[in-house]
Amino acid sequence: MFPCFSLVFPHFSILSHGLPWFPIFSYVFPHFPRHHHADQHHQWLPLLELGLNPIFPPFFPNFPIFPGITMLTSITDGFLCCLLGKTPNAVGPLDSVESSDGFTFLEVKPGRILRIHHSAPERPGPPEFPGSSPERGAVRCQRRITLYRNGQLLIENLSEASRPESARSPRRCPPCPVPEANGEPGAPEPAGAAAKRRKRKPKRVVTVDCKKRITSCKGTHGDVVLFFIHGVGGSLDIWKEQLEFFSKLGYEVVAPDLAGHGCSSAPPVAAAYTFYALAEDMRAVFKRYAKKRNILIGHSYGVSFCTFLAHEYPELVHKVIMINGGGPTALEPSLCSIFNLPPCVLHCLSPCLAWSFLKAGFARQGAKEKQLLKEGNAFNVSSFVLRATMSGQYWPEGDELYHAELAVPVLLVHGMHDKFVPIEEDQRMAEILLIAFLKVIDEGSHMVMLECPDTVNTLLHEFVLWEPDT
Repeated sequence: MFPCFSLVFPHFSILSHGLPWFPIFSYVFPHFPRHHHADQHHQWLPLLELGLNPIFPPFFPNFPIFPGITMLTSITDGFLCCLLGKTPNAVGPLDSVESSDGFTFLEVKPGRILRIHHSAPERPGPPEFPGSSPERGAVRCQRRITLYRNGQLLIENLSEASRPESARSPRRCPPCPVPEANGEPGAPEPAGAAAKRRKRKPKRVVTVDCKKRITSCKGTHGDVVLFFIHGVGGSLDIWKEQLEFFSKLGYEVVAPDLAGHGCSSAPPVAAAYTFYALAEDMRAVFKRYAKKRNILIGHSYGVSFCTFLAHEYPELVHKVIMINGGGPTALEPSLCSIFNLPPCVLHCLSPCLAWSFLKAGFARQGAKEKQLLKEGNAFNVSSFVLRATMSGQYWPEGDELYHAELAVPVLLVHGMHDKFVPIEEDQRMAEILLIAFLKVIDEGSHMVMLECPDTVNTLLHEFVLWEPDT
């Protein structure tokens, strides 16, 4: 036991079974902010429930990432941060613009540089393009969305009978009861009230009426680009298996590091990590590499940026894939969150946070999962960037109405053991969206693309090739 623990955690205690437990976490983690996407999602369990022992992990006695000296170093750095007023940040800008290992460095704004994996296949001949038949994969998207002042949403799919059966959403949003002026919907009415009943005027009515052409996207098609966007705390390296898989099939793939993540530059101001700032970064990347048919694949918080781009560029976004993204609710940071602590305190707790993420983000905690946390930049983010990104998740526009307006086909992939995103939220997302398919991977958790790469690759490829019957 290191003496410094009594200074930082005065209530540190040893339970009867020998597991260290920090009471501070029992208070902080239950207030983990509830949000649309899993990077800010749901309650982090107390460390005792997660089996966390920062010094001698009971479940992984040979785990090399968080020995006692790592915790001691982290706490020392945190003290220096508090005393000197300097935020520890291991992620910094890189000077090179292009590298020999396949990465590109794109300056989206002056001094704001993103690392990007861009792989375009070398074709021996001219790229193949799909047939130009206007009836192929044609889908008429018609729906009326009514929003009432009490927040109720009524969705009417007007063209569902005329749409191809395979293009219909497997889960449709059940019509919400229209609120009455004299009380709650569905409440018993007194005699004669029906004649006097008056419906409230809706707050907003949105009509979607468009004709989309949804076609199969093959690796030989030269107008197809796949964009992969990671979530908070990750990097483009979490897509390693997917990037290799689709590159070998001949697809052009693009995967950026968010600002402050991986090897992208890390601006020293918190305003650089708001949702809108990061969304504009993704807009710049999209405009730089987009072609005629673009497919967006997002994980966790990255799903929000995919939704944003699909809403902004409906003619260019061909399909969207959401992996453990959560429900269609607006983003709003919580005031009672561990990520509101000062960066120096978060830096001290970083080994605990990483260990907790290992337990909650993976269905299993074997050698493979431990190695994933150790490799390269897969989860390389500073405490300052983590705090700023989590606190900057404010996006009031991204509500159910915003998602219901999307007319793009969406594949929802959910890991059954995900402790951040309950399956009910992805089910609600499938109900709200016009054309959506929900696939559940029984053996996966929040990081399902790392845990079950072959299964995820197969699902993604099938959806990329899918087109409705006509």
